[in-house]
Amino acid sequence: MIRRIIEIDQETCNGCGLCAKACHEGAIGMINGKAQLLRDDYCDGLGDCLPACPAGAIKFVEREALDYNEKAVEENKKKQASMLCQWPVQIKLVPIRAPYFEGCHLLIAADCTAYACGSFHQKFMGGNVTLIGCPKLDSTDYSEKLTEIIRQNQIQSVTIVKMEVPCCNGIRHAAVTALQNSGKSIPCHVVTISTDGRILEEL
Repeated sequence: MIRRIIEIDQETCNGCGLCAKACHEGAIGMINGKAQLLRDDYCDGLGDCLPACPAGAIKFVEREALDYNEKAVEENKKKQASMLCQWPVQIKLVPIRAPYFEGCHLLIAADCTAYACGSFHQKFMGGNVTLIGCPKLDSTDYSEKLTEIIRQNQIQSVTIVKMEVPCCNGIRHAAVTALQNSGKSIPCHVVTISTDGRILEEL
């Protein structure tokens, strides 16, 4: 169908990214330092991006384009939404007792896992309280604090997510030790992520 849609002049665009931030539909992205319309069906044709552009690189055109797909836009927003349900997340910083721990499913993850696995929020964080750490960088044993968190709260299950690299075994060791020392019998699930973001193993 012929409809009104934005057009971005690549020569004029200065790569500031303000239009991408102003676009509530996620239709604009930054590629190789320039703003580009990613999908026709994400552009609602209302032009919130136009006044945000300091270079005047965006204008409306009438052309053949897919119709605006509100359902696809909403699904994309959900995919990009954070699944974090509490703060802080660093094992060193979280309190031993907190309301969000009561009756929760606990995710204990090596901090690199969220960067390696692009769908980390959707795959692992949804519905879980998330704790992250790196024993190698922190040079500490998390097991004592994790033991008290598990002992003093009603944790329903524990999922451990680690990288395939040897130093990540420290996060698994700390979590497993904490479970043993807590004196509780709680379901535990271990997931290993490859350096290119694939799930290698689930135990």
